[in-house]
Amino acid sequence: MAATTHTVTNQPPPLVGYDVYGTDQTLREGVERHLTASAPELLGEVREELSELGRAAGSAQAQRWGALANENPPKLRTHDRYGHRIDEVEFHPAWHRLLGHAVGAGLTDAWGRPAGHLRRAAGFFVWSQAEAGHGCPVSMTHAAVPALRTDPELAAEWEPRLTSHVYEEGLRPAAQKGGVLFGMGMTEKQGGSDVRANTTAAKPLDAAGEYLLTGHKWFCSAPMSDGFLVLAQASPSGKEGLTCFLVPRVLEDGTHNVFAIQRLKDKLGNRSNASGEVEFDGTWARRVGEEGRGVRTIIGMVAATRLDCVLGSAAQMRQALTQAVHHTEHRSAFGARLIEQPLMRNVLADLALESEAATTLGLRLAAAYDAGTEQERAFLRIAVPAAKYWVTKRCTPMVAEALECLGGNGYVEESGLPRLLRESPLNSIWEGSGNVQALDVLRALQREPQALNAFLQEVGLARGADHRLDSAIKGLLTELADLEGIEARARRVVERIALVLQGSLLVRWAPPEVADAFCASRLGGDGGAAFGTLPHSLNLGALVERARIAG
Repeated sequence: MAATTHTVTNQPPPLVGYDVYGTDQTLREGVERHLTASAPELLGEVREELSELGRAAGSAQAQRWGALANENPPKLRTHDRYGHRIDEVEFHPAWHRLLGHAVGAGLTDAWGRPAGHLRRAAGFFVWSQAEAGHGCPVSMTHAAVPALRTDPELAAEWEPRLTSHVYEEGLRPAAQKGGVLFGMGMTEKQGGSDVRANTTAAKPLDAAGEYLLTGHKWFCSAPMSDGFLVLAQASPSGKEGLTCFLVPRVLEDGTHNVFAIQRLKDKLGNRSNASGEVEFDGTWARRVGEEGRGVRTIIGMVAATRLDCVLGSAAQMRQALTQAVHHTEHRSAFGARLIEQPLMRNVLADLALESEAATTLGLRLAAAYDAGTEQERAFLRIAVPAAKYWVTKRCTPMVAEALECLGGNGYVEESGLPRLLRESPLNSIWEGSGNVQALDVLRALQREPQALNAFLQEVGLARGADHRLDSAIKGLLTELADLEGIEARARRVVERIALVLQGSLLVRWAPPEVADAFCASRLGGDGGAAFGTLPHSLNLGALVERARIAG
């Protein structure tokens, strides 16, 4: 057979060995913008740490770790060879390397560092592009801190472990480890998102704050973790007794707590990460916060993990866009590179627009956490669930469109796009699906007038800069003034809230061609339902150029 039949042409080179942070203009500009406003003295330090993480995320080694962790999903070991119950989850070494790098980069350490949330959010965005599944325990470990701070004694004991930059695998007493990971157990078979329907019972012991739990958790995230925040009914009647508890996997004396993992979930995506069904039967726990105030206690954790849903989806969108742009830069058809073909350029520009809007919004929310003012907390009350609703919902169609840019090559596992596509619906479901987020926004609008005021002040900073944005804000206010059938219209209202917020941020901070394209297509109605339907008169080339990974 002639060797010339095996000559490989018109194929892109591997996308490897690049700086995920340094080559992302939107991310880099956003981080520097917020740091310049809040902590300019940290600019050099943060640039260095994020570029180092970005180079690691774009390396062949990290890409290999991600592939191996997903090709070798976790295995449940309920018993040892002698019949003793051990309830351990076994992971491929690549999983531990990914987690170790994440913890070492400070991705569980935001609450005590200057500009901690912004730099941690950017790092989470960068490192999630290497592999998304291990982000689950990273996110929950980070997010457990505000819940534990409701009990100063518990916080003093556990926060240094949670925010440590040391990762140690294996189950041992937490006091013997250089750092720990946390998981969460809220949902049960009969309740799902309606956590107040939980039936897990908590029986108080003689020692103050100590209980024994009996019940089950239908979804326990990251069951291999060192500790968990769970909800259980503390009152005998089960009414108004939902309380938050800390459940350690290993007790201080070295014995394993009762934590029976019945099975691991066989999931659509997120294959590298373990999610399990867990039974409690006399499981020792420590109360966190007041009895009957479990939802209020754990809500800080939920809000922080919801922000990570936004960041995680934005990271997947950016990685999908990067793959699409890279492929079309090096692939030719019909006499020109794909990236130069007018219709493909429209598709890529539309994908780039969606990615930039998601990234810009995620960084704005992280910066609001760092500010910590009453105004910013009120803003987050609406902005976080609205962003979680919208950005996570936009992730799947965007990843699917990016996959299509690669044609049949994108449908093949080796491209990495199928893994991204399977992962893409997760963040829309995790920590409350779309309806839960929409109803949460409605509750904030109805019960917390300061939240709406803070949101309107935020979008009002762009007033007068674009007539389409001004018109969209006016239309949103009309929607909010009409309370008839508001619950059935909740998704529509929240979608408009998210789009108006994204538009206002882009009008203020993005290049004019980006803001113009967003306002025309997302707010002005000059765009179709599918990606690639931007008005042809826009500066599409500038949008695509901005999305390229050239540093």
